[in-house]
Amino acid sequence: MSTTGIRLGGMAPTTDVLKPGRVTADVIADGRLTAASREQLRRIPSWRNAASVVSVYAQTLAIITVAIIIGPWASIPAVLLMGRAHAQYASLMHEAAHRLLFRNKRANDFVGRWLIGYPAFTNTDAYRRVHMAHHREEFGPDEPDIPLYANYPISAASFRRKLWRDASGRTGLRLLRVQLAGIKSPAAVVRRTLWKILAVQALLIAVAVISGYWWAYLLFWLLPYLTVWRVINRLRSIAEHGGLMASDDRRVATHSVAQHPIAQFFLVPYNIGFHLAHHVDAGVPFRNLPRYHRLLVDSGYVNDGYEYPNYPAIWRALRH
Repeated sequence: MSTTGIRLGGMAPTTDVLKPGRVTADVIADGRLTAASREQLRRIPSWRNAASVVSVYAQTLAIITVAIIIGPWASIPAVLLMGRAHAQYASLMHEAAHRLLFRNKRANDFVGRWLIGYPAFTNTDAYRRVHMAHHREEFGPDEPDIPLYANYPISAASFRRKLWRDASGRTGLRLLRVQLAGIKSPAAVVRRTLWKILAVQALLIAVAVISGYWWAYLLFWLLPYLTVWRVINRLRSIAEHGGLMASDDRRVATHSVAQHPIAQFFLVPYNIGFHLAHHVDAGVPFRNLPRYHRLLVDSGYVNDGYEYPNYPAIWRALRH
C-alpha cells in the first residue's frame, strides 16, 4: 500500500497518560489477562449468542412490518433504524469472523456467512482474512484500513464532506460497484462467494415481492445499507483508530471511548464499542468485554486522561 500523503499519529495519546497498569489478580501491566481470568473471560456463550441472532432478525422484521402498516410517515425512522440493524449484523458478523459467536466452528461459520454476512453484503471469509491482518499489527504493512484512519485530525469542512458522501449514498454505491466487479474476478473463490451474496439478496427480493411490497427491499434494506450504515460505520471506525499509529502499546493504536446506552443502541451494538479491550485480547467474546474493560480501568491501564468521555467528544477532537 502506498503511504504517499498519509499522516499517522496525529491523535496519539501523550506519554503522561500511558503509564503501565497495576498488576492485579486479573490483568498484568500491559492489560493482558492473567491465565485464570483469560480462561474465564474467553468462554463463548453459544446459546445466548444464538438468541442475539434470532433477536436481530426479529427486530428487522418488526421494523419493516410496522413501517409498512403505518405508511409513509414511518419511512424515515424505519430507514434510520434499519441502518442501525446493519450495524447489528456487522457486529455479529465481526464476532463470527473471530470465531467467537459459537463454540462449534461449523455452526459459527455457517451462521456468520449465510445468516449474517451474506444478507448484509459481506464476504465473511474475506473480511476475516483482512481483519486478522488488522489485529496482527494495527497500522502495520498489511493494515487494510489505513486510508480510513489516516490524516486525523482533519478540518471541520473535510469532516462534513466525508459524512455527506456517506449519507448521500455516494460512498456506499462506490463500494458496491467495486464489490460487484468481483463477478469478473480471476479468483474463483471471489466469484463463488459473490454469487452466494447475490443469491441471498435475490431471496430477500423474492420475499418482498411475494409479500406484495416489492419496494420494501429497496427502501428498508438497500437504502439504509448505502446511506445510514455508511455514516455509522465511519463514525464508529474513526472513533476506534482515527489519527493513531503502530505501536507495541495498544493504547497508541486504539482509542477508548466511554460507553453510553444511546451510543450502544444506535452506533456500537453488541459491545463493539469496547474496542481497546477487544484489541488487547481479541479472544474475549463481546458479552465479556464490559467486564474486561472494568478490569482495565481498575488496574489503571485505562484512565480518564486517555479515555474519551463520549463519542461527541472524540468526534470533536477528530476535527479542528
